[in-house]
Amino acid sequence: MNDAVGPGDLVLCVNAAPNHGTGEPVPLVAGETYRVLSVLDFGCPCGRSDALLDVGIGFAWCQTRFRLLPKPKFEAKPRRVSVPKVKETVR
Repeated sequence: MNDAVGPGDLVLCVNAAPNHGTGEPVPLVAGETYRVLSVLDFGCPCGRSDALLDVGIGFAWCQTRFRLLPKPKFEAKPRRVSVPKVKETVR
């Protein structure tokens, strides 16, 4: 997942279990989306991931807690075209 995730991407929290290193509760909420602020290329102490994600809550979290959300696709919307009005001359 490290190659696919970058700063500014949206990720979905799928695992809000207690911290697997210390056992303390985490401030993340399962089912919530977070914006990635940075990707830290340090291996997680659990050995399950090769990077940590900074989402602005706490310090950094194992990337196995998150799933990358697809980027929104641009939808072309029809635009109104302005047509110049034709003026008739009245005599």
